Amino acid sequence: MTAPNSTDAAAALLAANRRRRSIRKWIVIGTLPLTIAALLFTGKLLSMYAFAHQSITSYVVGDYEGTIRAGQGQEFLNWFEPYKAPFNVGVGLAGSAQLPEARAKFEEALPLAHGLEVCGVRVNLALVIEQMGDAARDEGDGAGAAELYAEALTVTLETPPECGQPEADEQSSDPERSMGDTLDETEERLKQKQQEQQQNNSGEGEEPQEQPEQEGPSEDQLGDIEDRLNQGREERQENEDGDGSGSGTDRPW
Repeated sequence: MTAPNSTDAAAALLAANRRRRSIRKWIVIGTLPLTIAALLFTGKLLSMYAFAHQSITSYVVGDYEGTIRAGQGQEFLNWFEPYKAPFNVGVGLAGSAQLPEARAKFEEALPLAHGLEVCGVRVNLALVIEQMGDAARDEGDGAGAAELYAEALTVTLETPPECGQPEADEQSSDPERSMGDTLDETEERLKQKQQEQQQNNSGEGEEPQEQPEQEGPSEDQLGDIEDRLNQGREERQENEDGDGSGSGTDRPW
């Protein structure tokens, strides 16, 4: 009587082991997609931190091409804070003086940013457009410069008021820069540049009026004229030294 019971018990044990192995196999198969997804998720996070670190270090040492490449590396499957990839590329492009391309990247980043994230994007977008206006002015395109200054001013004025708060500085990629002070300085600078350019443009089409013939100036008058010219040159030089194009873009994230 004991032999059949031992055989049945052994058979039952083997059957139970087979069921457990089958269950473990299906558990492994069922969780395999989750395991792969978790590995990909971890790899993506690590790569994002790596590219972000590379973007910052490249920018600090002046390797703007490296900043661009690192920012482009962040673009693939960028589910988290998607605005940072085009923002970092824009910072690198701005640093390498590729201003139209930088503007396009900041404009791409703007609708992807939310809340206080838009502050840094708007500040940098305004600075790049301002620099484009400076380039147009230096090339003699007064009308184009005035239009670009107006666009930069619009971007600045449309920046949310919250961007002037300390919380915005804490979330900025360049926390040492006061976002509120930068916005105020940019607004005043753009208004001044726009006004100066409009004044210059309004005088371009005026025809010089004929002046009546006058006797030549005396030697004393010539001396006074020369003194005023020298003084004017000095004042223009001081203005040029103080009138820059913005303080540059922020560093990347």
